[in-house]
Amino acid sequence: MRTILKSVALVLCIVAFTSCNANTKKESNLAIAEHKVTDQPSKQFIKVALLLDTSNSMDGLIDQAKAQLWEIVNELSYAKCDDNKPNLQIALYEYGNDNLNGDEGYIRQVLAFSNDLDEISKQLFSLTTNGGNEYCGHVIQTSLNQLKWGSNADDLKLIFIAGNEPFTQGRVNYKTAAKLAHDKDVTINTIFCGDYNQGISGYWKDGADLAHGDYMAINHNIKTTYVATPFDDDILKLNQKLNNTYVAYGNYGKEKMALQREQDTNAESYSSANAVSRTVSKSSHLYLNSTWDLVDALSDKNFSFDDLKESDLPAELKGKTKSEIKAYVTKKKQEREDIQKNIQDLNEKRRVYIQSQQKENDNGLESAMIKAIKTQAKAKKYKW
Repeated sequence: MRTILKSVALVLCIVAFTSCNANTKKESNLAIAEHKVTDQPSKQFIKVALLLDTSNSMDGLIDQAKAQLWEIVNELSYAKCDDNKPNLQIALYEYGNDNLNGDEGYIRQVLAFSNDLDEISKQLFSLTTNGGNEYCGHVIQTSLNQLKWGSNADDLKLIFIAGNEPFTQGRVNYKTAAKLAHDKDVTINTIFCGDYNQGISGYWKDGADLAHGDYMAINHNIKTTYVATPFDDDILKLNQKLNNTYVAYGNYGKEKMALQREQDTNAESYSSANAVSRTVSKSSHLYLNSTWDLVDALSDKNFSFDDLKESDLPAELKGKTKSEIKAYVTKKKQEREDIQKNIQDLNEKRRVYIQSQQKENDNGLESAMIKAIKTQAKAKKYKW
């Protein structure tokens, strides 16, 4: 379902915008151990739950999710509401896998809403296929009940569900799930992996229509293609410099820094162009690591150097005074901002080059998703 994620990415881009200047309620939820996602005042959130079919026939879908994550994030990072850029939270579910608990509908919450992009990438790469029994209504209802969608009317709340079996399977009626989504102001977008008309007869379109979403059908076995550009090598070199600006702290600092490099490697396993896409994501406002990186923590209003313990510090900062630590971190912050700006400048040239080389995608997934996202974004007064 290679186009699937790309479609997801696009829709993510839709970004919530009922009112650009409304105040956002403060809410936080545990995404992973000691990683809390906290809403900031006057900021809109795009909240996206990806519900991926991991039955035997969906290897292409999972592969697409891995290969397209960073392009999806990048597309979202370009969205604006006036001069404001929305934040992003992604949740991940798998369903239809015989390795999962049948009493619970063969459903597993892989990750609750999180803005930790490295963790999201890690969890996508952990998915495997097997089985199975695909209960669409059940997994939609589960995600609506388990996740903290919040009550901010300005947030864009989206579910993307992808699969290839009839939408009617399972004990939970998809119409019941659609009503619950409507009550929570969540839009359901459905992606059928197969023939367009077959998806309609399998009620995938009806499921989207009932929850004011879009229905798409894609060929999930089409391979992801990348356009290499003259700017790729320079961007990848900057990624190495960017990694050197991270200053790990706390109980999970070293572990999270290792995870960051691991996800660099995972992205590169698809192609150098995909690694470039990840680097671009790391230079955007959506890539945040204040829970383990002192440079990002410096911009967190809840962070104070006075709260740091000696045991929290990396080797290069042990024994330093608070003022020395702050000076060191501030210098790293400036280095990072310069590197990120260089990456963004090169990426603008890269995007122009790719647009000049890419042919129109007539498969429906990418082009249909972009069209859907732009249409929904316009309705929410968002632009790119």
